[in-house]
Amino acid sequence: MNFEIFTWKDLLDIVAVALLFYGVIYFLRITRGFVILKGLTVLVAFWLFAEVIGLKVLSWIFEKLWTVGLFSLVVIFQPEIRKALIRLGQRAGVSVGKSVEERVVERIVRGCSFLSERQIGALIVIERSQNLDGLLEGCVLLDAIVSVELLITIFNPLSPLHDGAVVIRGDRIVYTSCVLPLSKAHDLPTKYGTRHRAALGITEESDALCVVVSEETGEISLAVGGKLNKNLDAELLKAILLKELGIEKA
Repeated sequence: MNFEIFTWKDLLDIVAVALLFYGVIYFLRITRGFVILKGLTVLVAFWLFAEVIGLKVLSWIFEKLWTVGLFSLVVIFQPEIRKALIRLGQRAGVSVGKSVEERVVERIVRGCSFLSERQIGALIVIERSQNLDGLLEGCVLLDAIVSVELLITIFNPLSPLHDGAVVIRGDRIVYTSCVLPLSKAHDLPTKYGTRHRAALGITEESDALCVVVSEETGEISLAVGGKLNKNLDAELLKAILLKELGIEKA
């Protein structure tokens, strides 16, 4: 770069590179990648040491490892890369999902309250900007308008559809009996059952929201971004859902 003819494009180039490095480092710090980065730093140090003192065989091995390692990192970080791209799309205002209206939220809350009072388990996924079809397994297509009565009927223990999650897209229940990806976190409390782990898993892998009703305690929880908001009453559940869905309360 010739500093005598330094232009605004050069400045923009420097800022873009700096932001890219900052984004990569921040991404690694908030994921398991920071631990892997430490290991890679040690390997790079060994490689440089081998290069400096002329250990040809060791240097050759490291050179081959870098090629394989690059593809391995893409595979290892596939969930994190997907999550980062989802967040990037959200910030850029990219949306492919159907919006959820306040009346739908009210029906979800009323249904969960009914199920909670009777300690009937439930798992309700609310789709946002990301289409969830690629993350779901074993679903039964329903495609029906969301209603309190339908939610209660689906999760009735005698219903053949009660085992699994329902997925809400816009104002419709598109699927029932869905198997969700379980959370990959290793530090979850042992009291968390399959429903809670599934709620955390789907929200780790996507921008969806997931409401859980515990059949053991009747407690209502809401998973957002891989985090669980526990012991919610109807009013608080509705408030958080409206906020997360960007709905202004009427």
